[in-house]
Amino acid sequence: MTPMERIRKLMESGSFRFTKSLGQNFLTDDNILEKLVWAAGISKEDAVIEIGPGAGTVTEKLLQAAGPVLAVEIDKALIPFLKETLGDYSNLTLWHEDVLKAPLLEWIQTHSPGKPVKVVGNLPYYVTTPIIMKLLEDGLPIHTMVFMVQKEVALRMAASPGTKDYSALSVAVQVYCQVEKAFDVSANVFIPKPKVDSAVVRLRRHETPPAEIEDPKLFFTLVKAAFGQRRKTLSNALSTLRPKEEKPQIIKLLREANIDPVRRGETLNIQEFANITHLWKKTFPYNTMEPDKK
Repeated sequence: MTPMERIRKLMESGSFRFTKSLGQNFLTDDNILEKLVWAAGISKEDAVIEIGPGAGTVTEKLLQAAGPVLAVEIDKALIPFLKETLGDYSNLTLWHEDVLKAPLLEWIQTHSPGKPVKVVGNLPYYVTTPIIMKLLEDGLPIHTMVFMVQKEVALRMAASPGTKDYSALSVAVQVYCQVEKAFDVSANVFIPKPKVDSAVVRLRRHETPPAEIEDPKLFFTLVKAAFGQRRKTLSNALSTLRPKEEKPQIIKLLREANIDPVRRGETLNIQEFANITHLWKKTFPYNTMEPDKK
């Protein structure tokens, strides 16, 4: 069954209507589907989790290429169709779940004990960042993630320090993964057609972290503050986290880290943010995050 035939069959079933709030856009181009599976480097040795199977166009490619596949779909209207059209595949597990709440580790421990899994998904814009960060922060044994996302988001995730797309999201993802934009995808290959183009981004877990981060919560608080107002110098941006009379101490710790206090947050790499975190804990060991109440 071609992607268009599958989507047409779903629409003719009468049991499904596109839900705008779920950001549903189904891929219709078979070549893009093949490239998506290729980008993840999937083989029969791999266990794969798919987030948001939709009409099952990507799912069928995964079932043909991989070992066990878990498809997690939040829209219950799609479950009967997926069961009907993909039910002959013995390597499929289908869950009607919100992936942010799904017990993924249990499935991994059962179907891929001792081996990392791969994750694939066509992620709606509104929930892209929460899904990716939950997968990373939960410490799941994941080797590679390949996601279809808005092109703008892919550029931000892969951006380098000092570029216009570099952001707190860039730092957050790159702490855990090597990030690469694999290829662009036109809005014309989706039904319904989205308003923007997409891109496929590939995330591979670091074998060795790019920096030693002793306090991740503090690290990400400082990163968010540094990017919170891009026009502010780093010393001014970070000063919003402390009473105003402590700004000289912030300037001092930045200089101790060999960072010019007038630099902008978007020019710092992960190691520099890690250095600031280490010195911040030494400088403000108690009530570390006491915001400026001026």
